[in-house]
Amino acid sequence: MKKSILIMMGAAVAILVTGCSTTPMAFAPVGPNPAGFQAITARGQLEVFSALSERTEGNNPNWYQHSDYYLYDSHGRRLEHVDNNTGHYDQSPRLLNLPPGRYIVEARAKDMLRAEVPVVIKPGEITRVHLDGNWQPPSDTPMPKLVNAPAGYPVGWRVD
Repeated sequence: MKKSILIMMGAAVAILVTGCSTTPMAFAPVGPNPAGFQAITARGQLEVFSALSERTEGNNPNWYQHSDYYLYDSHGRRLEHVDNNTGHYDQSPRLLNLPPGRYIVEARAKDMLRAEVPVVIKPGEITRVHLDGNWQPPSDTPMPKLVNAPAGYPVGWRVD
């Protein structure tokens, strides 16, 4: 009896470890909205709506913020760790000013431990990556214009 319990526990651990693989899920490149929303700067901007993390503090009510993420250059070199909030209790993600180019965002996504999303930053435009599963593009948007997560929710605008 004891031996069968140990075997079942070992099998459960093996399944959990296999199912929680840290290999990031890869996505198609995401770029700015093709409708051409303009950024405030001549550089480009990046806003990442990563998976929400619950925060607690003393007896205060719990609140949610977008989880931190890593930004890499197109060659895979880590550029920075992004503290992805704008205030202690604020849920808004941080807006980064970046030189135009291609980057890789590694972040937590809804229903995923890690996602790698290639992004394109264009001068004067904002690229938004929606990994929290809460974004709804306009209803008349053709599917080929969107990048979707494996779970089917839209992540951003497809770019070539």
